[in-house]
Amino acid sequence: MNRKKTIKFKIGNKEIGGDSRILIQSMSTHLPSDKDACIKECLELENAGCDIVRVAIKTKEDAMMIKDIKKAVNVPIVADIHFNYELGIIAIENGVDKIRFNPGNIGSDDKLKALIDKCIEYDIPVRIGVNSGSIEKDIDKLEISNVKKCVLSLERYIEKVKILGLKKIVLSVKLSNVLDTIEAYREISKLYDYPLHIGLTESGVGDDAIIKSSIALGTLIEDGIGDTLRVSLTGNPVREVYAAKGILKSLGLLDSPDLISCPTCGRTEVDLEKYAKEIDTFLKTVDKKITVAVMGCLVNGPGEAKDADMGVAFISKQGVLFKKGVVVFKGTPDEAIEKLKKEIINF
Repeated sequence: MNRKKTIKFKIGNKEIGGDSRILIQSMSTHLPSDKDACIKECLELENAGCDIVRVAIKTKEDAMMIKDIKKAVNVPIVADIHFNYELGIIAIENGVDKIRFNPGNIGSDDKLKALIDKCIEYDIPVRIGVNSGSIEKDIDKLEISNVKKCVLSLERYIEKVKILGLKKIVLSVKLSNVLDTIEAYREISKLYDYPLHIGLTESGVGDDAIIKSSIALGTLIEDGIGDTLRVSLTGNPVREVYAAKGILKSLGLLDSPDLISCPTCGRTEVDLEKYAKEIDTFLKTVDKKITVAVMGCLVNGPGEAKDADMGVAFISKQGVLFKKGVVVFKGTPDEAIEKLKKEIINF
C-alpha cells in the first residue's frame, strides 16, 4: 500500500508521520493523581505493545503528577485537556509529551493563545481532536451532515492555531459510525499534510466493537491514511492494544507472531479452542515474526498449514508437531503443545 507522506516530527521518543511506522495508542482508565494505579496500567499497556498512552487531566494534581508518571514509564504520555487551558500548561511544565484537546471547549482566544504559546515554548505537539460531540455551536446549527460539520469545525481550529505559530499538529476527526468516520478522514487527508490519528469513537464492547473498528481503520490504512491509531473499547485498555496490533498485523504492517487455527468440526477429537487460546496467549509474549498453526485434524494440518513456520495438529487424540509441513514430533496433545512452545522460543 502507498501511505500518504505526512509531516514528520517526534512525540517524546517516538516519531510520527513521514515514513514512520503507524503507532498504537491507548488511554489509561486511571487519573494521574491515582499515581500507583496509573503507572501500573501505563506499564501494562507499554508491555502489551502500546506506543503512546493518553491520560485524562481533570485537576491540578493530575497535571503535576505527570512528572512522576514520566519517570516510571518509557512511552510518551499525552495529556487529555478539556475546558481548563491552565491544566494543559501545568502538564507541559511537568514534562508531558503531547497535548490533546477538542475545539470549542478551551475557552477564549486568549486562553487558546496561552496554551499554544506554552506548547511552542516547550516544543510540544498538539492533537486537535474533533468528534460529533465537540462541534462548535454555530456550525452545529447548519443543515449539513455530521461529517461536514466535523470537517468544518476542524478547519476553523486549524486556522486558529496556525496563526498562533503552531507547526507540530496531529489531527483526528472521530465519529461512532463506520462509514462516516471513513468519509471524514478521507476528506481531512485531502486537505492537510498533518499526521492523522485515526479511530472510531465510542465503538462499544466486545466483538462488535472490534469488528467495527477493524473495518473503519483497516479501510483507512489500506487507503494510505493514518499515522497513529486507537481501537476504542469499553473495558480493559490492554485489549485495545491487542486489537490494534491485530489490525496492523493483518495488513502486513507489524512484525509479530501470527496464529492460524482451524474452525472445529466433527473430525476434531480434542478441545482445540483450549489449545489455540493457550498458544495465542503464549505468542503475546513473543517478539518475533513467526506463523504458528494449531489445527484440529490431519485434513487441516499439516497439509493446509504447510506454509506455517511450525504448528501442531491433533490426530486420534495424538499431538503432531510439524515444521513447514514436515512432521518432527509425535506425543500426547499436552506434550506437543509444550514442544511447540519450546520450538517457538528457539525459532
